Amino acid sequence: MKLMIASDIHGSAAFCAKMAERFREEDADRLLLLGDLLYHGPRNDLPLEYEPKKVIEMLNALGQRIFCVQGNCDADVDQMVLKFPICAEYAVFATGSRLVYASHGHIFNDENPPPLCEGDILLCGHTHVPAKKSCGNFTYLNPGSVSIPKENSAHSYMVYEDGLFVWKNILDGKAYDEFSI
Repeated sequence: MKLMIASDIHGSAAFCAKMAERFREEDADRLLLLGDLLYHGPRNDLPLEYEPKKVIEMLNALGQRIFCVQGNCDADVDQMVLKFPICAEYAVFATGSRLVYASHGHIFNDENPPPLCEGDILLCGHTHVPAKKSCGNFTYLNPGSVSIPKENSAHSYMVYEDGLFVWKNILDGKAYDEFSI
C-alpha cells in the first residue's frame, strides 16, 4: 500500500489544492493527515489563500481515502463539516515487524513518546519542520508543513511505500530526503 502523508494545512486553499494534485499524481492508496486542517492557529500567520470552506470541499472530495489524527488547532466543530473522522488522537499501522505510531505531535513527540518498541516509528507533524531523527529505540519522522513551513524548510509532504519514507516538495513533487526501514 502506498501512503501520502501530510500535515498542517491550516486552512490554505492554495496549498490544499497542491496537496490534492500531488495525491493524484502519486497515485497513493490513502492520504494520512497529521492534523491542523482548517484553522491557522494563534501562533501562525495567515497562510496563502486562507479559505477553510474551500479546504473543506477539497478534503471532503477525498474523504473516503483519508485517515486523520487530530491536531491542536482542530476542534469538534471541524468534525461537523468534514465527512471523515478527524478526532482520533493517534493512528497506528504495522509495516513488517515495526509499528508506525502517527500523532499530531503536540502531545506525543520525540521528547514525549508514547510506549514504543525497539525499531518502531513515531510519525508527527506540528513543528512545521521536516525531521528524521534516531531517538534511541525508535525513529522520529516529520513530513513538515503543507502550508506554513518553518526554519526555511520547503512546503512538504511524505510518501511511504515498501519500507521507504520519502520527503517531497509540494510545489514540484521532487524528492529531497528519504528514510528506509
